[in-house]
Amino acid sequence: MYKYDEIDQAIVDERVKQYRDQTRRFLAGELTDEEFRPLRLQNGLYIQRHAPMLRIAVPYGMLSSKQLRKLGDIAKRYDRSYGHFSTRQNLQLNWPKLEDVPDILAELLPCKCTPFKPPAIAYAISPPTSLLGLRRMK
Repeated sequence: MYKYDEIDQAIVDERVKQYRDQTRRFLAGELTDEEFRPLRLQNGLYIQRHAPMLRIAVPYGMLSSKQLRKLGDIAKRYDRSYGHFSTRQNLQLNWPKLEDVPDILAELLPCKCTPFKPPAIAYAISPPTSLLGLRRMK
């Protein structure tokens, strides 16, 4: 199972704080739909036909019982008491309120489940050489 190190944790903690502020600004009318769209998408929030859908990454498809209990608790309090696991190794909550999403993300932090997949965290710290435009030496 993937474990966040101190650097990973600092990155996701900061992303949740930023998203809380971005959501507050959107709800206050300070950001347009167009400005908010990329911010919500990178934080796992998709707008479907009837309601928002929050996609929560299951790191490498493995959950501990503690993580599963936390996801169940969040589904009960912020959704309709259920979610579904996708073929992309995510849990999807289909009815969260937009204003609750920053709280959901903050509650997910201690159990190491977020919308951010571990490789995205690793790339933020140390991008693979292909992203840096470096080539292997012969």
